[in-house]
Amino acid sequence: MRVIADQSVAVIVDVQQRLFPHMHDSETLKTNLVKLIKGLQILGTPTLITEQYSKGLGPTIEDIRDGFDEFTPIEKMSFSCCDDQGFLARLGPLDPRFVILAGIEAHVCMLQTSMDLLQAGYVPVVVADCVSSRRALDSEIALRRMESQGVLLTTSESILFELCRYSGSDTFKAISRLVK
Repeated sequence: MRVIADQSVAVIVDVQQRLFPHMHDSETLKTNLVKLIKGLQILGTPTLITEQYSKGLGPTIEDIRDGFDEFTPIEKMSFSCCDDQGFLARLGPLDPRFVILAGIEAHVCMLQTSMDLLQAGYVPVVVADCVSSRRALDSEIALRRMESQGVLLTTSESILFELCRYSGSDTFKAISRLVK
């Protein structure tokens, strides 16, 4: 199944100050997330950002916040984004078929959100090099479980070129420069 740009929305889940430093390979994760977000903006993909209990986990990390002209995170207390009415109120009007997911933690919020999106009739697309957990095994098992249930797995470079679709355009050139 091909992911189509004008049928897609991205969601960056809970990349927050007090949790992020504890993620497995957090520096690579940050690099990949920043690249993904820049690429999504080049492509014009609507992007939502969530924060889990920001009073306790802090705000979204600066490198992610700085990647947006307008930064309006959705505060949530539920692990699954889909259990939060504020998230559903922002997602619904965008009417996506595909929901591109990146963030933390893979085995908690990412897993539960992807399962609920599937059940709600969306096609979740998890960007595997843009998700992590504190322990690598938790992330690995979560990705395997997601895939076994029908969640599409991809990488940041792959999804950006899939959404771009054609070479030769200014958009393609900008994406190519970004992923190099």
